[in-house]
Amino acid sequence: MAGIYIHIPFCQRRCIYCDFYSTTDADRTVSYVRALRKEFQMRKDYLHGETIETIYLGGGTPSQLSVSLLAEILDGIYSVFEVGENAEVTIECNPDDLSEDYVRGLRSLAFNRVSMGVQSFSDEHLTRLRRRHSAAQAIEAVRCLQKSGIANISIDLIYGLPGETLSEWKSDLDKAFSLDVPHLSAYHLMYEEGTPLYKLYQQHKVSEVAEDLSVAMFETLIDKSAAAGYEHYEISNFCYPDMYSRHNSSYWHGIPYLGCGASAHSFDGRSRQWNVASLSEYIEGIENGKLNCETEELDICTRYNDFVMTALRTSIGLSISQMRLQFGAELSDYCMKMARTSLSNGLLEIVERDGDRYLKLSRKGIFVSDDVMSDLMWV
Repeated sequence: MAGIYIHIPFCQRRCIYCDFYSTTDADRTVSYVRALRKEFQMRKDYLHGETIETIYLGGGTPSQLSVSLLAEILDGIYSVFEVGENAEVTIECNPDDLSEDYVRGLRSLAFNRVSMGVQSFSDEHLTRLRRRHSAAQAIEAVRCLQKSGIANISIDLIYGLPGETLSEWKSDLDKAFSLDVPHLSAYHLMYEEGTPLYKLYQQHKVSEVAEDLSVAMFETLIDKSAAAGYEHYEISNFCYPDMYSRHNSSYWHGIPYLGCGASAHSFDGRSRQWNVASLSEYIEGIENGKLNCETEELDICTRYNDFVMTALRTSIGLSISQMRLQFGAELSDYCMKMARTSLSNGLLEIVERDGDRYLKLSRKGIFVSDDVMSDLMWV
């Protein structure tokens, strides 16, 4: 099994916190989709004939493309690759793009999952983030999808916003859970270099939330999601039973995937590859029969580090037997040796499941996950 990620870089306007590659040049959507279809053909052997079980259109804002262009992308994928009958096909959308007509168009295609960037149910915070939609539009978009028959909906929220209170965050969560969507992704706001938000931070016009408030917000997220019936299956992701994101889970479990489009990343198990983060260079390269990209061959230590970092993000944790099988006794023993301190102070725990032993973060360890993972890395 394998997955395909398609990067759609077009945005009507950029949010101040986003550091993903995007552009407001909407005049090249047609030529971009044409280039994508050519890239599918050029890279049809990348996944060695594996059946495609997940397709994910991310961005940018994929819902900036017309339904007819989305249809061309999917047609290009299905005509080149073997796609599983029950494949998960996800599209990221902005709430204000989801009119009844647009949703009807999505419903007519292969899409069976929508990931919506809500970010906040506070109009004040949405304005500060330069989001295009209002809280009311986000709620209406969810209802429109549900009414259309698209029930597999994920919404994204951001917490730790400048000036945000714990009460406001609790209100956001209450509104999200009241919508009865089966999946929630919640991320702490990051001040990424090169973004307008980071510039405001450097100018002391905004400030990060205090650490104790940040911890309280994460604790609230964990407790309220559990009370609402959600499973905390990955550090930032929560879902109703069996409604996890199959595509994103493939990243955390080392499943190969092909990334197409400007700035898209690919992984075949032994190497990483990433396309040029430039709309014009990507299109021009494809038109000339060349994929502008870079490749990194992964040595065993790098693959071990990736395995530790991704597996420990999940609620299942890291399979000790799988680690020994993939990376040998030396790296496996090293990992368990480096884990001793975190095991003794309750940040890590070992659990048994289906005849195997798993190393996983405890609830206490989730709050300092980066530090715990760093201790296990081979340097």
